Amino acid sequence: MTFVLANFEYSYWKKGLIMLFRLQRCLLLAVIVLLFADSAVRAADRLVLEPKGESRGHIVLVSGDEEYRSEEVMPMLGKILSQKHGFRCTVLFAFGPDGAEYIDSNNQEGIRGFESLQQADLMIIATRFRHPSAEQAAHISAFLKAGKPIIGLRTATHAFRGGEKFSDDLTYDQFGRQILGEQWVSHHGHHKVEGARSVVEAGAEKHPVLSGVAEIFAPSDVYGVIHLTDKDQILLRGAITETLDPQSKTLADDKRNMPMQPLAWLHSYQLQGGAAGRSFCTTAGAAVDFVDEDLRRLIVNAAIYLTGGKVPEKADVEYVDPFYPTFYGFINDGNYYRQLNLKPADFGLGKSPWRNDPAGSPKWPFRPAPKQ
Repeated sequence: MTFVLANFEYSYWKKGLIMLFRLQRCLLLAVIVLLFADSAVRAADRLVLEPKGESRGHIVLVSGDEEYRSEEVMPMLGKILSQKHGFRCTVLFAFGPDGAEYIDSNNQEGIRGFESLQQADLMIIATRFRHPSAEQAAHISAFLKAGKPIIGLRTATHAFRGGEKFSDDLTYDQFGRQILGEQWVSHHGHHKVEGARSVVEAGAEKHPVLSGVAEIFAPSDVYGVIHLTDKDQILLRGAITETLDPQSKTLADDKRNMPMQPLAWLHSYQLQGGAAGRSFCTTAGAAVDFVDEDLRRLIVNAAIYLTGGKVPEKADVEYVDPFYPTFYGFINDGNYYRQLNLKPADFGLGKSPWRNDPAGSPKWPFRPAPKQ
């Protein structure tokens, strides 16, 4: 009788262990499924480009502007930086409202993925008047307080809008002036009529950021730049040209070119209680500006320089995939981006999105186009 009872208890105990093991396995599988689901959602709202070989650092490239097609620029630069220069690159985009899955660069509150900055060594930003949530701003604040380097393209001088604060001494509105050295001032050239040609600042000829960089032509014109100080290092100035043709003449006798406006410079920043950091800014940066390989080289050089690497004599900046930039200009059709229905994956390796220029754009045949 004692043996039967003991055998029954052992059998009951054994079944309990088996049930517990099965329950733990189910819970583990559920956790794995949830982790993969979260990872899939994150992968869907950003573009991650892994480097070839060992990584030399992580760059987060933030797009989101209504005018200059940063959603086209950032994936192209991310491909070059990852496939040719060893950086892991994460590209962020602005999306449509109410959890939409399509990219909508007109949505000033639509950028997702700022938490990627937690592991970033460099941020490249080309946003315009964005309005992040408090949670998103916290990730930007932590990045800035760590004194990490930043590259600003064109509208990054007015990257954010609002009186909310990144820190006690930095509101959204002050980002450009304090972090990059300049805020929005004006168009200095005749927009969509006159272009800009780079001129090396005296004394900057041998700076590593300009290594292998020849004359740059940018059809997006020149911005007014009036707030830089003696502490800033100007590398390039922008001369206004007669037309948008890359071969057009510089307006030598135009008072607007006397002196020429700064086109690219280095700036130091430090938030209250934070570490000192450095930034590089250029007011070039429209998608069509990046047809110029020397502008691409300027940005690649700046990325390597600011992350402590050795800048090559002439960095490889050939496109990884064909690049078909859209001409700049505002798009006021509220359904445009929803109907375009572009996703981050559409800009991935092996892909080259293309779309027609906005209505009213000038003809600009100085760029590659897909075969029709």
